[in-house]
Amino acid sequence: MATYIRFDWAMKRLLRDKANFSVLEGLLTTLLNEKITIRKLLESESNQEDEFDKYNRVDILAEDSQGRLLLFEIQNNNEYAYFQRMLFGVSKLVTEYIRRGQGYENIRKIYSINIVYFALGAGKDIVYHGTTEFRGIHDNDILQLSPFQRETFKVDTVSQLYPEYYILRVNDFNKWSRVPLEQWIYFLNTGEIPDEADAPGLSEARERLQLTSLSRADLNAYYRHLDNVVILRDNINTERAEGRAEGRAEGRAEGRAESCAEIARKMKESGVDLVSIVKFTGLSMEEVENL
Repeated sequence: MATYIRFDWAMKRLLRDKANFSVLEGLLTTLLNEKITIRKLLESESNQEDEFDKYNRVDILAEDSQGRLLLFEIQNNNEYAYFQRMLFGVSKLVTEYIRRGQGYENIRKIYSINIVYFALGAGKDIVYHGTTEFRGIHDNDILQLSPFQRETFKVDTVSQLYPEYYILRVNDFNKWSRVPLEQWIYFLNTGEIPDEADAPGLSEARERLQLTSLSRADLNAYYRHLDNVVILRDNINTERAEGRAEGRAEGRAEGRAESCAEIARKMKESGVDLVSIVKFTGLSMEEVENL
């Protein structure tokens, strides 16, 4: 089986070439469930390629054939404020891509596609989709566009006017599937493309992202990237283990505190003097008095 370049590194170097747009177009087509054609890549200040940003963040900003903005972000390391960063990135695009004096109807539609290699938030799914809607607090109805607005803006719902977010939590998905989107998630996590892969873009990825196509300099850079990713994943797993251990320790401590409080309460109800209760339970006088 051929060895393929990890998608996050390919995003830094290879997928910015117009000849390779079809790989990104395949992922977008599979994710958005409509044919997407990338017209051009736009400047994105957050793309970093220096040695100190070996494995952290990669992004691509593209414009499709309909003029919509497509922001790809790949994050390898854990970032607790990542949700807010998603909001910040989209908010900047909203303001940067409208000219001063233009009407609000010229605000561009934005898709924020986030590929995260860590456990972002608490959830069981591997792909999440976020939209904006306005729901009535009394009748729970969804606020709709007027017929004039639908005709003017060429959309059917309010949510279509707002940015949409996709989060692909790929780190723990390594089960091959016949479902096109799951085939992509499998590739994003494992870097493998089985022969039976038929999701849009994966045949192009199989052709253009083979490790043997890299120059010696790029190959050395790629191996350094892989080493850093391994270190990063080890750090993340260590953090998870430490977090579980701390949680168990905190749980035991809370259990002992609750047990002491219950014993003290029963002693107090039985008429045992407070000094003795403090001596036998280890609680403070104030804690005993407040029981």
